[in-house]
Amino acid sequence: MIVASHPCAQAQQTDLTLTGLAKQAKNPLPDIINVPIVHNFNFGTAPNHDMQYVLNVQPVIPFHLPGDWNLVTRTILAVINQPDVDRGQGSTFGLGDTDLSLFLSPPSSERFIWGFGPVIRFPTASADVLGGGKWGIGPTLAGVFTSGPWVVGALVNNVWSFAGDSTRPAVNQMLLQPGVTYNLPDGWFLTYGPEMTADWKAPSRDRWTVPIGIGAGKVVTIAKQSLNLQGEAYYNVERPAGAATWSFIFTLQLLFPK
Repeated sequence: MIVASHPCAQAQQTDLTLTGLAKQAKNPLPDIINVPIVHNFNFGTAPNHDMQYVLNVQPVIPFHLPGDWNLVTRTILAVINQPDVDRGQGSTFGLGDTDLSLFLSPPSSERFIWGFGPVIRFPTASADVLGGGKWGIGPTLAGVFTSGPWVVGALVNNVWSFAGDSTRPAVNQMLLQPGVTYNLPDGWFLTYGPEMTADWKAPSRDRWTVPIGIGAGKVVTIAKQSLNLQGEAYYNVERPAGAATWSFIFTLQLLFPK
């Protein structure tokens, strides 16, 4: 039988202290159900150097499988306010494409957990400018190492288009998200977790987006609901023409420990 797993089979027992929950919040393969609600404010978007706003709702749900295996699902639902792409066009607000990642995680130690599986892209964008118009699929891999106050991990995937609007360009895109978090007392933490991307179809000068920066946050409990509140700022040292120069990211993450 497959069940949604609050404590995962490969962890002895979820640490319900604020610091323990902070570690779960930064784990790409967590023991607990959680829902990050991520507000992305991307500044300096061409041609008018406007701000692009992207709201990502990212439910993460672990399932317990037989034989101490686990399945962790990660869905990214996007709502976008896109400023002018061409002067005079005006902004566009609506849904972006949706990504679903499925991580199959074998029996592991408490200190190191990893998982692999497919990532599937659904062409749910409500306007052409907000998505690629293509169905996509590819591999994804994640791992996390926990030692003392440190949580160090990474998530990578690559999506290729295989169907969709024949008039739209083919997709071949990579996402690489390293993560380093240092946990402080009482649920406070410092974190680094940029989303680096590569569009393999783009010219070499417009292929990479590479942010650098830092963030901080705290896990709190309000009316019995555990929350992770964090802010991050990143400057794109490498970016395609017209992309944002820097971003501020605010995350409100709902945590549901058993």
